[in-house]
Formats: sequence, structure tokens, C-alpha cells
Amino acid sequence: MKHCSNFRYDLEVGQLAEKALADIFEHSTIEVKNDLKAVKTGNLFIEFMSRGKKSGIDKTEADFWCFYVNEVFMIVETKYLKELVEKLKGTSAERLGGDNNTSVGVLLPIIELLSPGSKE
Repeated sequence: MKHCSNFRYDLEVGQLAEKALADIFEHSTIEVKNDLKAVKTGNLFIEFMSRGKKSGIDKTEADFWCFYVNEVFMIVETKYLKELVEKLKGTSAERLGGDNNTSVGVLLPIIELLSPGSKE
């Protein structure tokens, strides 16, 4: 993005972001996850199977997922999140978790959601 110290330009850019967020809340479905360990580990646990059946990211119908970590909300398109998770399945990032370790998921570093270079 081009740098500009012009208030009107900054206002326009800000309003575009406000509209994008409003569109998400008004026209999309959002699945919200509160990952209590993420603030300590730096990873989000993204479940894709539970008790031998598809669940979580592999079953969701939501347009977006929202992660609540340490009083911060991170919203990501489900399609993009699914791409990140697929790359991690079958790797050392795959883990048992959830209630009584009956779920399978991947540990996704939070930085992956925040790093523009990670998006293809």
C-alpha cells in the first residue's frame, strides 16, 4: 500500500476496512472459537475429526472462523483456513486434542494467520 500522510486518504482506506468488516457481520456466517491455550503456545488447535467422523473445519458451513485469543478477535475466511489445515494434515503438526483426546486436529501457528506472505 502506498504511504500517504493525507487525512482524507487515510479516512477512505479506513472506511473500506469498516465496510469489509460490516459485510462479514451482515452477510456471512461466522464460527467462533475460544482457544484458551493459544496465548501460551502460539498455536491454534484446528479440529477436523472427532470420534472417527469429520468435524470442525472439515464439517463447518461457516463462511468465516473467528478465533478469540487473549481478548483479541482474529477473523479468517474458512476457505483460506481449510487450505492452511490441509497442508498440515499428516505432518508433525497433527495432534490429538479436545475432550478426552477424542478429536484430531492440527496446531496452526497464529503467525500463519497474520503473515501476508503465507497466503498463496
